[in-house]
Amino acid sequence: MAQVFLGVGSSINKAENIRSGIASLRDEFGELALSPVYESEAVGFSGVNFYNLVVELHTRVDIDELIRILKSIEVKHGRPENAAKFAPRTLDLDLLLYDQQIDPQIDLPRAEILKNAFVLKPLSELAPTLIHPVSGLTYQTLWQNYPREKQKLWEIELS
Repeated sequence: MAQVFLGVGSSINKAENIRSGIASLRDEFGELALSPVYESEAVGFSGVNFYNLVVELHTRVDIDELIRILKSIEVKHGRPENAAKFAPRTLDLDLLLYDQQIDPQIDLPRAEILKNAFVLKPLSELAPTLIHPVSGLTYQTLWQNYPREKQKLWEIELS
C-alpha cells in the first residue's frame, strides 16, 4: 500500500466543494486522515481566498491511475479539464507525495510543499515526523523554518 498525501483546495463554493471533494475521495479510497482546513489568500494571482487542507490516504493504485482518478473528481466538481494554473477553482486535488518517490517529470514531491504555507503547514500537522524525500528534513522542521510573513493563513471550521 502506498502512502499518499494530497493537497485539497477550493475558492468557489469553498466549504461545499471541500466537503464534497473529501466525500468523493472517501468513496474512491476509503479511510482518510485530514489536516485542519486553512483559509489563505490566493497565490500567483489576485482573487478570492482559498480553503486548503492536506489529506492522507493509502492505496494500491499506481501513480498514473491515481492522477486520472483525481482529475475525474475535479471534473465532476465542475473544474474544466484544461483549467488555467493561476485561477479560481471549484476543486483542486494535487498529488503532493506518493510514498517517498522522487519524479521530477510529474513533480514528486510536489514543489509547492516547500513554497506555500497552505501546503506545508497542514502537511506538517498531519505528518510532522515524515521526512521530505529531497531536503531530508521533517515536515515539522520545514514548517518551523518557514518565513511566516511570506504568506498569511488561518485555521477555519467548515460551516
